[in-house]
Amino acid sequence: MTTKITPTKEVYAELQQAYDHFNTVLFDSKLPECLITLQREKKTFGYFSAQRFANAAGNKIDEIALNPGYFAVVPIIETMQTLVHEMCHLWQFHFGKPGRARYHNQEWADKMESIGLMPSSTGQPGGAKTGDCMADYAMSKGRFVSACETLITQSFQLSWFDRFPDASQLAYASNSFSMTMPENCGGGVSNILVSNQDVSSNIVARPTKPIGLTTPESTNKSNRIKYSCNCNNSVWGRPKLSIICLECNAQFTENN
Repeated sequence: MTTKITPTKEVYAELQQAYDHFNTVLFDSKLPECLITLQREKKTFGYFSAQRFANAAGNKIDEIALNPGYFAVVPIIETMQTLVHEMCHLWQFHFGKPGRARYHNQEWADKMESIGLMPSSTGQPGGAKTGDCMADYAMSKGRFVSACETLITQSFQLSWFDRFPDASQLAYASNSFSMTMPENCGGGVSNILVSNQDVSSNIVARPTKPIGLTTPESTNKSNRIKYSCNCNNSVWGRPKLSIICLECNAQFTENN
């Protein structure tokens, strides 16, 4: 008997599990429920949109959107980082005083730092902590990393991913700070096919700026290897991956 595949249930059950976990561990279970969606907004990992959805009864609910183009090309901790970044915006909307439009103010920055994500305009140490366009990086011994270590186990994964990330997403992956996180925070997929093929004013996004404390050459600390294909696309992953580029139809090989 063939087991019925229910990808919609699987995807959203996994994201809901992650939201509930971080809400409990990092936000003391104070955050209200939200609607998590998958969106391909250009130049962003994800965004928060306050009270974006409503039902027939007149109830309003917030949206947290995640860009699935990154699911296959960066470790799971990177997607979890985006989720928690947007959860901080949700926290501020309900319990704080959000800045104007897309502005990330000091209150938001302090909350991010308190849960182990350091805001940075450059995505690296030394960047400004507030501003219109803000990235962040995970603090190596912070609460966020600890929360990921308890969530991302053999029983947790993101089961579905976009097979066709674009060139900018592949390029970002090779410089991702999350590649240096502990191995059990990395996650990832084992056999994938990869190819290269303005939002409203109340949306606050996490931009795709470089997030890094280290260079790609140091990623072996988390047992990650760089792979390249004939058309010079590059991805990072665990050893012995079997992945194919649909642009040149060649198998990615390990870089020496």
